[in-house]
Amino acid sequence: MTDSQRRTTGLLTRRQALASGAGLLTAGLAGCTSGGATAGGGADSGDDDGPVVAASFFSFFDFARKIAADTPVQVKNLVPTGLHGHGWEPNASVTKDIIEADVFLNVGENFQPWADRAIQTLKDDNVETALINAREGVELVDLAASLDPEEEGVGQGRGQDPHFWLDPQRAKTSVDNIRDGFVENFPDHEDTFTENAETYKTDVLDRIDADYQAVFDAAERKVVQLAAHNAFQYIGVRYGVEMRPLVVNLAASGDVKPSDITEAKDVIEEHDIKYIGAGVFETRKPAEQLLAETPVEAYYPVTPYAGVREDWVAENWGYEEIAYNINMPTFEVVLGNKTPAEVGLDGWNDEWRNFE
Repeated sequence: MTDSQRRTTGLLTRRQALASGAGLLTAGLAGCTSGGATAGGGADSGDDDGPVVAASFFSFFDFARKIAADTPVQVKNLVPTGLHGHGWEPNASVTKDIIEADVFLNVGENFQPWADRAIQTLKDDNVETALINAREGVELVDLAASLDPEEEGVGQGRGQDPHFWLDPQRAKTSVDNIRDGFVENFPDHEDTFTENAETYKTDVLDRIDADYQAVFDAAERKVVQLAAHNAFQYIGVRYGVEMRPLVVNLAASGDVKPSDITEAKDVIEEHDIKYIGAGVFETRKPAEQLLAETPVEAYYPVTPYAGVREDWVAENWGYEEIAYNINMPTFEVVLGNKTPAEVGLDGWNDEWRNFE
């Protein structure tokens, strides 16, 4: 689009938007700049001189960089290393990242409030950054009966669980959405985007789905106790397992009530549970309490693919690597399919048993 066309349509170039200063996204992000975290959290992809896609959430950053492979498109993860993608509030540096990007890849409304404000301000100020909603057309499930549907308005409406990407088959829809958005915005690379997306769905997501299915099919117990927030329901729905979160609300920083601890103790005793899962990016105090007050012998890591650690970034881990190195071995252990020593990953038990 030429400068004259932008003047006619009222769109602002990213350079014009940045030059305009505080009147743009600064207003949109007002009130969500606490914490002082800087953007990062994952390697960029593509050519340094290519178009830029800024992603608001790690899982979709990873899908996007796989779809953009072998093209000049760069994909940037806005979630800082070590933080949970559903519970952080960005600082002002994210304003610049979004404005400078050609595309802002997000998870749809009512999931990340800061992203909603950014999108609204982009629209209000006619900034030319394009939008891709990774959740478009995904069928969400209702929140668990134990949750108050008015507690947090997430998903396509109140009372729906937003964590759909934990189901590899639902995750395919987001891959399609990202592919379509890339084709629309960078049409010169349509064939590569299409081929990469199909390969990822078939070679990665279908394989993860089949391997998860094998894990849960082999389990005699169909109950998993997690000292983590309520982010794993889609795994339960997909594979016919009851996922019991200790933090029963949707916020990773949610409080644990005494009644939640009591209920978890009952589940552990009833099902003779020796091992539980604990959230990698959440407080370990509830897991430690269960360890001290129940027959549980150890806790092991689980994550809803919502963030990365520094060592994961160094090893270039994405959705696939986290599935096979973190979640899948933990589910094998907590379901009783394998002992921790039988997991077969070098050093896994030493690193992750009662991790700090």
